[in-house]
Amino acid sequence: MNWLATLTGYIAPLFLILSPIISYGDQAISMQRKKTSAGFSLDIPLIMLVASLFRIFYWPGARFDASLLIQSLIMVGMQVALLKIALDHRPAPSNKGGEAGLPFATPPEGLFTQRPYNFWQWRSPKPYWQFIVYLFIGLLAGEVVVSSMTPGYYPTYSELVGIIGLSVEAILPIPQIIANAQSKSCKGFRVSVLASWIGGDAMKIYWFFTATSEIPLAFKMCGIFQACCDCFLGIQYFFYGEGKDATIKGHPLQDISSQDMGWK
Repeated sequence: MNWLATLTGYIAPLFLILSPIISYGDQAISMQRKKTSAGFSLDIPLIMLVASLFRIFYWPGARFDASLLIQSLIMVGMQVALLKIALDHRPAPSNKGGEAGLPFATPPEGLFTQRPYNFWQWRSPKPYWQFIVYLFIGLLAGEVVVSSMTPGYYPTYSELVGIIGLSVEAILPIPQIIANAQSKSCKGFRVSVLASWIGGDAMKIYWFFTATSEIPLAFKMCGIFQACCDCFLGIQYFFYGEGKDATIKGHPLQDISSQDMGWK
């Protein structure tokens, strides 16, 4: 089986580098063409942007395989574009019920019905971009400050940044799983995204455990957890399908005043 490990060693890094475009390109094109992001969980760009930024700042301390770094850089660009399209084509809020797609319609009940300061459920686009910029500045400042301190602190800090980033990425499918369970439908979530997630997980995990380059243990453990979540999402798609007759009740979302949050 050495030939398979060698072949995977060439294919997997290339697939990982292209996976942001493969996984999310079709989703972005679909939302742009249909002029709606109904059914698509906006938490996906949030999770991937946070995870990718943390992974980028993990690299100077861990020096893991360069293909994983390149993937993170491309992922940031892809998720910024996906977020822009989703915000441009978000469903209008409804005060009298009727169809309004997640993530902009607040579910009537569930784990995340009410978020502090309506986090990542703002109606104005500006707070989304401010949050991303502030996160990047915070990570950059932390990298500069800690790396200039006593050398013993930086490895611990870098490892913490890596664990946070990989853990956040591992929960990527969970918001979509919750959205599907609440609406009893997978409508709006592209099967191409699901297929790329599951196929990518299989190749990625095999490469993680056979690669000769440096792959930290945290990548392997979080990759296994994410693969389990993606398989559960596949089960949901099998049972729910597109659910074309299902409707999602809309609920009014309140904008946050500048006094409540400095991102307005």
